[in-house]
Amino acid sequence: MMQPRFLNLGDRALTLEFGDTIDRQLVIAVAALDVRLTQEITAGRLAGVIETVPTFRSLTVIFDPLVLPRAVLQDRLMAVLSETETSAEQSSRRWCLPVCYGGEYGPDLESVAEAKDLTPEKVIDLHVSQNYLVYMIGFLPGFPFMGDVISALDMPRRTEPRVRVPAGSVAITGQQTAIYPWESPGGWQLLGRCPLTLFDAGRPQPALLAPGDRVAFHAVTGERYQELFELDQGGVLDFFQFLLEESSV
Repeated sequence: MMQPRFLNLGDRALTLEFGDTIDRQLVIAVAALDVRLTQEITAGRLAGVIETVPTFRSLTVIFDPLVLPRAVLQDRLMAVLSETETSAEQSSRRWCLPVCYGGEYGPDLESVAEAKDLTPEKVIDLHVSQNYLVYMIGFLPGFPFMGDVISALDMPRRTEPRVRVPAGSVAITGQQTAIYPWESPGGWQLLGRCPLTLFDAGRPQPALLAPGDRVAFHAVTGERYQELFELDQGGVLDFFQFLLEESSV
């Protein structure tokens, strides 16, 4: 069992810090604890806990101190943590998501290829060759920070960020890749676009991806992208066709 450091975040939140680096084992530990706490909250065994917020290396628990004093909460968290398995085999879900690379969907594909002395086709091959771990959701609702991008595609952020990055844009920077769930400003290198809605407040689980998920990408044509996009926008796309495997943590 990993021993976290407890940090007060005001009088209504407590952060469990598992380490000070971006590390797969820390992500797995945080994701496993987050799932267990959600189960406890749903079962009514953690009255007073309002929300949990996982990151790369820590988990923040927001609570009502009038219902659940901090000292009692810490004891309960340690009890849950002692019963939580954190092995790598227990990652939650595996996805294979469609991406249309290059052209209007991936305006930085050519420049990335040139910078890395590769062809655009090789950049695509390298990007789809990896299985990525969702380290955390942040920046925007549903925005997945995923690693680890192969070193041959390690790129800095753009020197001039874009004012508008289209929703669904698949991007890289450093050793991370991500999908923009909303149109927003952004400085990552855009390789392509995914037609799926990454965040929908009307779904039982609003964010499609969650920390601990594994994600692979596969390249699709512009025609297939448009077909999937229209199905998604019409509310009739079956997201489970992209889910390869699901298991409880």
